[in-house]
Amino acid sequence: MRKDNTSEETVPALLTELLALMVAHRPAFRREQPYRRAVALVFGEVFAFARHTVTQGLLALGLTDADWSAFYRLFSRCRYDEERLSRCFFRETLLHSKSEEPYVTGIDTTQIPRSSMKMPGTGWLRAPRTAVFRRGIHRAQRFLHGAWLPAIQDGYTRAMPLRFLPAFPEKAVKANVEPLKEWAAGLKFMHWVRQELDSAGRLAQLLLVLGDGAYDTVELWRGLPQRTVAVIRTAKNRRLRELPPPYSGHGPHRKYGAVAPAPAAWLKQRKGFRKTLVQVRGRSLQMRYRVCGPYVRERAADRPLFLIVVGGATWKAGQREPRRPKYREPAFYLVSAVQQGAGWHLPLPVEQILAWLWQRWELEVAHREMKSGLGVGEMQCWNARSTVLSVQWGAWVYAVLLLAGYRTWGLFGGPSRTERWWPGAKRWSLSTLWRSYRAELWGTAQFKAIWTGTADNWPSKDGWLAALSNAAAGAARI
Repeated sequence: MRKDNTSEETVPALLTELLALMVAHRPAFRREQPYRRAVALVFGEVFAFARHTVTQGLLALGLTDADWSAFYRLFSRCRYDEERLSRCFFRETLLHSKSEEPYVTGIDTTQIPRSSMKMPGTGWLRAPRTAVFRRGIHRAQRFLHGAWLPAIQDGYTRAMPLRFLPAFPEKAVKANVEPLKEWAAGLKFMHWVRQELDSAGRLAQLLLVLGDGAYDTVELWRGLPQRTVAVIRTAKNRRLRELPPPYSGHGPHRKYGAVAPAPAAWLKQRKGFRKTLVQVRGRSLQMRYRVCGPYVRERAADRPLFLIVVGGATWKAGQREPRRPKYREPAFYLVSAVQQGAGWHLPLPVEQILAWLWQRWELEVAHREMKSGLGVGEMQCWNARSTVLSVQWGAWVYAVLLLAGYRTWGLFGGPSRTERWWPGAKRWSLSTLWRSYRAELWGTAQFKAIWTGTADNWPSKDGWLAALSNAAAGAARI
């Protein structure tokens, strides 16, 4: 903790990091007043106990008699630049990414359930909460979640959203953004991150992208940016081709070689598999794998790929007898190859790739925390512009809150738990982070419940936050 020059009060470390991050995102706002309102809404998200709407956030701040229309115009009138806001956050993540190591990202789509038939961007999508054997549909908007994953520590990492790009289907209600397929939105995110890395002077840094089977398309492999490695899950019956043999001087150049065995066919061969230990969330898991290739996809002959076959596993879990049997299905992944000399090689050690494959699940964890915890998508913003910006705003707030916690505690150094019956999880959760923000803010005089009535307390809070922001900006320039 450090003392701020504008007050005798000691500002807690977590709150200091959050305010410093807010100052770093000031260039994304056109004027000072919209930026101040944005800071207010961030703190309103922290204090909101009901639905995470603009109204509930302002009520939590005590703005019961004020005009709320200016806060809604943050999203309906584009008072800030979403891409520039994401760029500011991306530059902050570079402080925690070494240039000699890959910059790791993950891509996945998520749905924001809607009930309206006329809201821009909504369409009929497959409902994720229906049974696998009887799929249903529901009304929703589809977004691509592109996240940054910090370096793995003891098998742990986190997914922090970099961009939340709309990926509305062609049959969705017309919106202000062009419709995109899942793979097209993923490719757009890859190009954006690669461009930002190059703009930051990290031309030699490798970009590693993790994705599921929805992105295993010929168009994505053909459009992959330079100095970018994609690790995409593929189907067990994917048709692959060998590289063509050397040109013998007779006839036209061949693009493809013989048809390679299907990925699932490699499971029948006992020889050729290797074993390695991978740290996953504090545990050591043994993985059986083999690397095959290089191969190419048809219509993508200039993009050699390696196939990683991960064998299934069977074990027993639980302490009671008989112990419950567990089974992990085999998985198959395609990895873009890099050329070294006259041959093709894996861009990274296979053990490192296998370790990162497990961490793609962190994007699913982030989806649950954003929607069920932080209420992303609950803002009552219905026009063609705000229905997109309000969702992107919620994802950005989630990312900023997480990054401030990561800078303060790392992955494991959260506050200690006081329960006797449970020592607490090794990695701090969103609930722990949320509770810590509230505890630190309630510890300051401006946010104490006994300080003054909520109806007239916001000017004091607003001035206090502005003073701290100015102090953080001045310290950054020194």
